[in-house]
Amino acid sequence: MFHKEGFKIISITLVLFLGINVASYLAIQVEEIRIAITVVTLVFLLLILQFFRNPKRTTSVSEKTVVSPVDGKVVVIEEVFEKEFFNEKRLQVSVFMSPINVHVTRHPINGEVVLSKYHPGKYLVAWHPKASEENERTTVVVKNNSIEVLYRQIAGALAKRIVNYAKEGEKVVQGSDSGFIKFGSRVDLFLPIGTEISVELNQKVKGGESVIANL
Repeated sequence: MFHKEGFKIISITLVLFLGINVASYLAIQVEEIRIAITVVTLVFLLLILQFFRNPKRTTSVSEKTVVSPVDGKVVVIEEVFEKEFFNEKRLQVSVFMSPINVHVTRHPINGEVVLSKYHPGKYLVAWHPKASEENERTTVVVKNNSIEVLYRQIAGALAKRIVNYAKEGEKVVQGSDSGFIKFGSRVDLFLPIGTEISVELNQKVKGGESVIANL
């Protein structure tokens, strides 16, 4: 199953794959060269397919948990001052995505979207300390009766497009699609001080399934 954000790119890649290989078998007589072209183009096609894959995830929907919005590795767990929305100290949990991770972003909790904002910016490497404030990013805040969570999609050196589906005022379901980041980046979660964090640094997590925090 592939994400809708990849349909156009996958179609173009398939056409190029077929076109290049048909042309090579018609125009090139050396079999080793034809095989090499097939292998290289096939690897490229497979990379595109795996990048836009959208595996089915089963979220145990609960008002008592915050689930990871993305697949990746936990790279930050620290107390910070969040100045864009809360203007107070929050617990930041950041998940870094490599190009081989699933890049679908999912809502970490049930609730109402109270903020959805796009920020143009730089393309520093995703783990850079200033990436959260200076890179291209989107900020989304979801609120329910138990908690108010801010999560931020952050572009990186390779990520050149962030897609955000969240709209202010809409009701969202925990684990449902919130957006897509193309070609590697990270997502920051900002939780209330005192929240019980359920993950550790360098732990691998799955979007929509892994519990980041218990309330």
